[in-house]
Amino acid sequence: MIDINKEHDWLVRSSIIIIAVVAIGVTLIFASSILIPFVLALFIYLLVSPLLDLQILRLKIPRPIAITTTLLIVLIILTLIYILASESIQTILSTAGQYTDDFTGLVEKMLLKIEEWGISFDRQEIINNVQNAILKFAKNTFGKIISFLSSVTLVSIFVIFLLIGRDSKAVKKGIYGDVEKQIRRYISTKTALSLITGTLVWIILVALDLKLAAVFGMLAFMLNFIPSIGSIIATLLPIPVAVAQFQSLWPILMVILIPGAVQMTIGNIIEPKIMGKELKLHPVTILLALSFWGLLWGVIGMFLAVPMTAIIRIILMRFETLKPLGRLLAGQLPEIESESDD
Repeated sequence: MIDINKEHDWLVRSSIIIIAVVAIGVTLIFASSILIPFVLALFIYLLVSPLLDLQILRLKIPRPIAITTTLLIVLIILTLIYILASESIQTILSTAGQYTDDFTGLVEKMLLKIEEWGISFDRQEIINNVQNAILKFAKNTFGKIISFLSSVTLVSIFVIFLLIGRDSKAVKKGIYGDVEKQIRRYISTKTALSLITGTLVWIILVALDLKLAAVFGMLAFMLNFIPSIGSIIATLLPIPVAVAQFQSLWPILMVILIPGAVQMTIGNIIEPKIMGKELKLHPVTILLALSFWGLLWGVIGMFLAVPMTAIIRIILMRFETLKPLGRLLAGQLPEIESESDD
């Protein structure tokens, strides 16, 4: 017979966890304007803190000078990313009308061909819908990214205070030690691989003589931080420009297949070998995390989904009651005890 007390305890714990998740989700949504810059600053801090420790512990540089040097490096990198991303997005928006007209012209030719087969429809309405959908998608997506990049000042302020409060000589243990070690490795590896991916995509598109190659290289770098989905989006983004620019099918296929092969190779072969199973997150968990954090914080939430979920798993594994949830995030299903009724 099933132990009624155990079943009751399990239901109580499950209910409390569900209520806690909902409450935390609501809090994350309402406080997103502050929490998103803070979380970004925390990840940047984890990435650059070894540089501060190196200056203080190894090079024996005075702490104020070491903090100032580290902050200058962070501010320069953030400023460069902001400038490059803003310029790339502004270039796309400024040329969107031209390429939209070229793309819709191609759509119109296809529709005329279909009409020759005896199929009738409102051609102009379809063309207008396609044109409006492209422009609306571009403005909404890139508008959100520009708005996010504008918060770089707040991110910098958080980074400053985090670095000032760091004790380089302290030994990091427990939950914080695990988080710092695993998340720092993930962020540093992902940043390096994303930079390589963006550079290779840019070089390939330049070799193929595609317009806006630098823009698509920058977007490939940024979107590579979104697991699985990001590389697919980065591969498909140049299609409208390629279709509008090239008249034959072969160059269009090259624009899609070669950068796509590069991103698949780096994402599915090189990256897993370098990272191993450090974060211990199941692929299904990652996809669900992308959906969950994307629902809470939009596109930025998808960028932060994997490290945030990894932190949650590390915390869950520190409590006996919550360990089954932590194992579930790693793809380990809880053991099911089979009991036969007497």
